[in-house]
Amino acid sequence: MKKSYIVNVTFADMRLDRWIRHNIEKIPQGLIEKNLRNGKIKVNKKKVKSSYKVKLNDSIDTFDLDFKFSKDSLQKKKASKNTIKSNEKFIVDNNDDFIIVNKKSGIPVQGGTKSKNNLIDIFADSKIFINSKPYPVHRLDKDTSGLLIIAKNRKSAQLLTSLFRLRKVHKTYIAICHGEVDKNSGILENNLIRYEDNKPIIEKAKTVFRVLDKNSESSIVEMNPITGRKHQIRKQLLSIGNPIFGDDKYGFKNFKKGKNKNLMLHAFRLKFIINDKKYSYTSSLPEHFTNLIKKKRLNFPY
Repeated sequence: MKKSYIVNVTFADMRLDRWIRHNIEKIPQGLIEKNLRNGKIKVNKKKVKSSYKVKLNDSIDTFDLDFKFSKDSLQKKKASKNTIKSNEKFIVDNNDDFIIVNKKSGIPVQGGTKSKNNLIDIFADSKIFINSKPYPVHRLDKDTSGLLIIAKNRKSAQLLTSLFRLRKVHKTYIAICHGEVDKNSGILENNLIRYEDNKPIIEKAKTVFRVLDKNSESSIVEMNPITGRKHQIRKQLLSIGNPIFGDDKYGFKNFKKGKNKNLMLHAFRLKFIINDKKYSYTSSLPEHFTNLIKKKRLNFPY
C-alpha cells in the first residue's frame, strides 16, 4: 500500500531518518536503512539516504513498508532523574509555548532512537513536557554552548521556525579565536560549501562581527549571523585565518588543543517578537569560557 506525505515547516531541515520516527513509526535505524535500500521510501520519487535533510514541501512516498522488529530492539532506557534535573537547571525561561535553555557544551540537541544523551530525548521525559512533547526549532552544534529554543507544541514550533526562516530571530554568538583579528568590525560575506550525498552545495553566508578585545595571541569576537548556514561562524573565522579555540573540524590541522578541549563558541543572546511582545535573553558564559578569557588576558565587556 502506498502512502504519501508532505513535509511541513516544523520538520524542514530534519534528517530523513528522524522525520520517519516522528511521522511514521519509531523503528530501529537498521530497518529504516533496509527500507530505503529497497526503494520502499522515496523522496520526490527518488531513492535517498537516511542522512538526507528533508525540505519544506518535499513529497515522501512509502510502499508496503517492512517494519518487522522485536520488542527488545525498541526498548529505550528513559533518562535518569539526575540527568533530567541537571539539564532542567539550565532552563532560563519556561512558558506555555516554549522553553529557553542555556545548553551545555558536549550534548547534542537531537539524537537517534537508542540514544538518550541528547536534549530532545531528555526533556521528553521531563515533567515540563508531561502534556506535550519537545519540538526543536533551530540547531546548535553539539560542542556549541548557549541559548536554545525548544517549542512545546506544533503551533509554536511552526511559528518559531518561520521566524528563523524569515531572519526575525536575532542571534549573537561569542567566539574566542586564535590570533589577532585584523579589523575591529565588519561583515564576513562569502560562499560556503557543504555536501549532500557527496554533491557539493554552495550557499551564501553573511555575518556581522565586532572584536571585543584582542592581543597577539587571541581575540574575543561578537558574531551576529544574518544567514543560518551549517557551521557558518566556524567556517568563516577559519577563512580569515582566525579559527576558534577547540575546533577540531575547522581549526589549525597541526594544533593540539591541550587543556582547551572545549569549542569556544557560545550562543550569547536571542531576541525576537511574537504578537507584539518582545523576548530578549542573555546567557552567562560557561566556566571554560571565563577560564580561557583570563588565561589569554582578554577583557569581556558584558
